[in-house]
Amino acid sequence: MDYHIDGFRPGDPRDCAPASPAPGPQEPPAETDILIVGCGPAGLMLGAQLAQFPDLHTTIIDAKAGPIAVGQADGVSGRSLEIFEGFGFSNRVLEEAYELRAISFWGHKDGQSGPIQRKDKRADGRGQFSHFPHVVLNQARVHDFLLDTMAKAPVGLRPCYNTGFDGLLPQTDHNQPIRVRLSHGPEQEDRERIIETRYLVGCDGAHSAVRRAMGLELEGDSDNKAWGVMDLLLVTDFPDIRVKSLVESAADGTLMIIPREGGHLVRFYVELEQLAPDQRIHRRDVSLDQLISAAQRILQPFTLTVKEVPWWSVYEVGQRLCPVFDNRNTAPDSGHPNVFIVGDACHTHSPKAGQGMNVSMHDSFNLGWKLAAVARGYSQPELLLSYSDERQTIAQELIDFDRHLARLFSAAGDSGAKADKTALQDALLAADGFVSGTTSEYGPSATVQRDTQQPLAAGLTIGRRLPPLNLLRAVDARPLRLNEKLLADGRWRMIVFDRGSTDTQLSSEFADLLAALYSSRESPLGRYTPEGADIDSIIELLGVLPRDYRGIEVTDLPDLLWPSKGKLALRDYGKVFCPPDRPEDWYASQGIDHDRGCIVLARPDQHVAGIYGLTDWAALADFFAGFMTPVHTPPSQ
Repeated sequence: MDYHIDGFRPGDPRDCAPASPAPGPQEPPAETDILIVGCGPAGLMLGAQLAQFPDLHTTIIDAKAGPIAVGQADGVSGRSLEIFEGFGFSNRVLEEAYELRAISFWGHKDGQSGPIQRKDKRADGRGQFSHFPHVVLNQARVHDFLLDTMAKAPVGLRPCYNTGFDGLLPQTDHNQPIRVRLSHGPEQEDRERIIETRYLVGCDGAHSAVRRAMGLELEGDSDNKAWGVMDLLLVTDFPDIRVKSLVESAADGTLMIIPREGGHLVRFYVELEQLAPDQRIHRRDVSLDQLISAAQRILQPFTLTVKEVPWWSVYEVGQRLCPVFDNRNTAPDSGHPNVFIVGDACHTHSPKAGQGMNVSMHDSFNLGWKLAAVARGYSQPELLLSYSDERQTIAQELIDFDRHLARLFSAAGDSGAKADKTALQDALLAADGFVSGTTSEYGPSATVQRDTQQPLAAGLTIGRRLPPLNLLRAVDARPLRLNEKLLADGRWRMIVFDRGSTDTQLSSEFADLLAALYSSRESPLGRYTPEGADIDSIIELLGVLPRDYRGIEVTDLPDLLWPSKGKLALRDYGKVFCPPDRPEDWYASQGIDHDRGCIVLARPDQHVAGIYGLTDWAALADFFAGFMTPVHTPPSQ
């Protein structure tokens, strides 16, 4: 990581919070720019993103007395770890988490009764989709990392606990702030307060009060199947207890085993019997002993002795989705949305695919940079419409996948259902890319230009997140992934892959591009960078040169590739990279045209927005003009 750009500062370099953060419990202010309701993974991810902008006043509230301690979600996908890398704490997660490197399948021979047997055991297939593995870690620890990120961000953001959302007051003019009624106090003891905010985001779960205040409902139904979930410390002779395992019993149902962090903790998902069509799980009297007994029956002939149960719960399998994730249909006057819902507030499903916490955080990562850009005046309000358009499509894919998976799970326990068992195994293996979170693809929009030059970089799919690119930093030959530069700080990235040439430094096309970006009145760097700000504060330029690093003199390159930055006007030496091996081979391995090169635009959420030729800088200007608001037009030079 880079630091000291504004002067030497001792201590944790990640701590950018104000020198004197407010101690003790927080109380909500009377006014704020953005109000986040809920401190689950969706709310904390959004808070971590918005806390990066000291010119935004963000407030986050939660009716609970404080952070959760145990239980709930545990799966962390490769894509989530990539996002955590942008916030600087992926390594901390990996230090504590348990890596799911293998999967095993157990059942009865030929679908008949008798002792269960291992049918298959193989490497986990999700590792091919990300440079990070799929891991499990208690949701409470993920919350801790996000809370720490918020607290150490430039805003020094801390939640206001014991503060509940109590409804919206009428808003007749979109130019007026949203007025929110809050209940506040140790137990929200009927002490009401009013807070005014420009934007409101409901991250308050499946029973979202914000969603109800918007007049929206979750649509869908339940598959009438009940499952129990337990976190256990146990003793067993089942040989795959430290491997993700699916156990399909012909007579006693299905069990999914997820080994957890610490080397001893294990999560069991236990299938219970079918519910009646009008029956709800909260009406049932399911005990912990019943869940343990069911798991013991499924695992026969292996033994299972439970020593401690840190957390357990029972839930219904159901898939529900909100038709829209914002208030575009009821927003006063302009129709630009200013109220949003995220995560479980707009989609619910079963937890067996390990997607709930992940997809919720990905929702927030999509919304956060857009909300910041519009609230800070750098982008037009229409940009906010793309949040619901993009994420509702992804949520529908998740609902369809979960519904299919839930039905296969239900059929898997039927005696003699050999084909369905195979279908369940095949479905789990085929879903590796989807579950990794790396294959989500956004459709055409103002910030996803599908009609650009995809063939110039066939391996970097427009609409998908930028895959890991292993390079050398030219100035010091340090191996790194280019993705390490894609910090979660709201900036766009303009990545220029220079073409192969005999020049020792830049091709003539790249040199001309830099000259235009520096001097033209239409340059995106000039039009959208505030007066006095660093040249890369809105759009960061990065260069990949197909040369040997020993032949690259960074100090001989144009200033845009090693600009002066910060209060002390120090040089940034970390913007130029080169392949770690033969440039032609590396370019080919990434699907990038070595002879022509290209420009790749990456959105602040790391998704590829478009691909352009080295001489297409005017098209870049047109792209940004489609949704950004000019803040500065430099004189022509």
